[in-house]
Amino acid sequence: MSEQETRKLLDLIKAGAEDKKARNITILELGELSIMTDYFVIMSGNSTTQVRAIADGIEEKVKEGLGVIPLRREGLRSGRWILLDYGQAVVHVFLEEERQYYNLERLWGEAKRLDS
Repeated sequence: MSEQETRKLLDLIKAGAEDKKARNITILELGELSIMTDYFVIMSGNSTTQVRAIADGIEEKVKEGLGVIPLRREGLRSGRWILLDYGQAVVHVFLEEERQYYNLERLWGEAKRLDS
């Protein structure tokens, strides 16, 4: 995926999340900090229903805009922490208390935060 396509992917992820009222959307540029992905997109919802809706909204928006589906999806059943792996970007949709507990922003504190 080109840099331009990756930027579009991030924009579509953000748009899909905003459509479903995701809160505190944070984009971390991992760059050389990780070999697994270039970006983490982290956000939260107020309920498991909303967390699932946010993940569904992101998948729909990305599929419409780029024709891409996640390489891997995890956590859909519980709806407390859903992970969507798009290769260059990994989306983490958390229930708010799960986000506070795992605190990925602190764990990846050296990562550059992009304007979201």
